[in-house]
Amino acid sequence: MESIPDITPFKRRFAEIDALMAEPDFFQDARRAAQHAREHQHLSRILALHERFGVLVKHFSETETLANDPQTEPELRQLAQEELPTASEELEARRRELLVAMIPPEEADSRNTVVEIRAGAGGDEASLFAADLYRMYCRYAERRGWRIEALGSSLSERSGFKLIAFLIKGEDVYKLLKFESGVHRVQRIPETESSGRIHTSTVTVAVLPEAEEVDVIINPEELEITVARASGPGGQGVNTTDSAVQVLHKPSGMIVTCADERSQIKNRAKALTVLRSRLLENKLQEENARYAAQRKSQVGSGDRSERIRTYNFPQSRLTEHRIGLTLYNLPQIMEGDLDEILEALQRNHYEVQIEALIKEGPRPTTEKT
Repeated sequence: MESIPDITPFKRRFAEIDALMAEPDFFQDARRAAQHAREHQHLSRILALHERFGVLVKHFSETETLANDPQTEPELRQLAQEELPTASEELEARRRELLVAMIPPEEADSRNTVVEIRAGAGGDEASLFAADLYRMYCRYAERRGWRIEALGSSLSERSGFKLIAFLIKGEDVYKLLKFESGVHRVQRIPETESSGRIHTSTVTVAVLPEAEEVDVIINPEELEITVARASGPGGQGVNTTDSAVQVLHKPSGMIVTCADERSQIKNRAKALTVLRSRLLENKLQEENARYAAQRKSQVGSGDRSERIRTYNFPQSRLTEHRIGLTLYNLPQIMEGDLDEILEALQRNHYEVQIEALIKEGPRPTTEKT
């Protein structure tokens, strides 16, 4: 079949898992059994799509022959010629569906996600926009039925956020939000601007898959943990105890601070959650290094130093720089209507993956049996 990778590796892997699932002790490791069952279901879908595509290829070939063969009866040839464009569209749609299904699943896509929003250039206006982005992601999470858990924050003098970190729990959180990492630029007239001049500020967003303890092993001897008295809003119970926790990971130099909870133990646990997620992000980036150039050409690297998006409030315009998308519904977007943006980014991501799939061949799984 033209432009379709070899299906043999998928058939082979499907047979391997079939054999594993037939073993008497298959369900002794419930977690591993569930992983294999999901992979079996995914491979079954690929094989079904491939079979359906084969049927459509045969049908298109027969229709094309009838449409172009001068020996075909005129009436039948005309019907075939009329059907040919529709058959071609259907064939291409099913081809793309099959190729997308063949893309190796990214393990982190199903993870809960840590989001860090940090005010950049622009002073108070940047911190206020950080608060606006936090609200935007909260609204989007509500639309998706996700849950949000605060991990830590630092307020500015004007009730914005110098930094806010939070955990989003739900289905496909990282898959949908992973392209939000980067520098978000805002252009608007600040509340404190009396002359009506438009200011430009920036906010950095980091989206990290939540790491489990088995993903990233942290040696306690490599941590330097300090405690201090929490400051800022929170009541006397917060301000009179040494509950704020700062964790330094010596090998990487990463520092995480959490002071939201009254309990030092809870703040420590939340700080370690963020630290693990940052370390996992680095680990995943290293593992996927050979695909970085292809991804960057379409949707960018997701690097925090890269400006990815501009929010222009006077013109009600959002510009997604990585894919050249411009929308003029900024008020709705700031209320959490992110579907159009995220779907466009995902489509471009698939295009890069499909190109690599056709060029390099399939990789049905990276998991060892």
